[in-house]
Amino acid sequence: MRTDLDHLPPAKQRELERVVQILFEEFRDATAIATSDWKKQARILKVILYGSYARGGWVDEPHTAKGYQSDFDLLVIVNHPKLTDRVEFWSSAEDRLNRELAITKTLRTPVNFIVHTLQEVNDGLAHGRYFFMDVARDGIALYQSDDTELHQPKPKTPKQALAMAREYFQEWLPSAEDFLQGCRDARARGRSKKAAFDLHQATERLYHCVLLVCTFYTPHVHNLGFLRTQAERIDPRLIDAWPRDNRADRSRFEKLKEAYVKARYSKHYRITDEELAWLSERVEALGQAVQVICEERIAALEHSAAA
Repeated sequence: MRTDLDHLPPAKQRELERVVQILFEEFRDATAIATSDWKKQARILKVILYGSYARGGWVDEPHTAKGYQSDFDLLVIVNHPKLTDRVEFWSSAEDRLNRELAITKTLRTPVNFIVHTLQEVNDGLAHGRYFFMDVARDGIALYQSDDTELHQPKPKTPKQALAMAREYFQEWLPSAEDFLQGCRDARARGRSKKAAFDLHQATERLYHCVLLVCTFYTPHVHNLGFLRTQAERIDPRLIDAWPRDNRADRSRFEKLKEAYVKARYSKHYRITDEELAWLSERVEALGQAVQVICEERIAALEHSAAA
């Protein structure tokens, strides 16, 4: 695996050094109180940069009309399955990265990271999951405790890939449509919180759908911001679903992102029908784009399987 960052500007290289430092500091604090042997031996094995900053096709235009900016995408590999628990071991790191981006401004690039064990990554390669194959092919090791290489990928046959893509598409797109209809029904009954939660679930399922159909992998998270970033790496047509030109547009998306928890449990969560109408329109646009992208992907797999 590559280890050089010569293709990145010096400022981006320094940012990545800072990000890795934060991950290690917060991981150390999260595992400081060791009550079991596995926790005493907790280690980060690798930190791998993947995505646009690894390939060299990033976009860094936060002040333009579109306001789009690529994120640093990182895969953190740990030595025990329990260490992948995002709430217990990684929430502080996520909060700190967001704080240094939004408040202290010590970071200028958003950061998304996923956490897996080495076995999970190698299993993904053994099962021909495109996401892990892309990481193995394009990834750059920012840190590794040793230079052990990831396993060689074993791509699926064209027929296997087609069958899996069809299965994911037939499961996740109707599920998203069900929750979108649930949002409409809840709005009609004036139940704004229920509508917001159902709309969140529709959005989440659309992102899971396109990620699974196109890469055979989706992170096990409910964070729409994170899922949006992962999905938009696949196809830039997904970017247009969410206008980012002004603060009001971004605020509405944040309110939808918060709905997974707050719409169910917080008495202070408020969302207007006007906001729900705007968000519903955007989710429908997202759904149309997801359907087109997935159908194109399946058609390509059909062509490969028939060849």
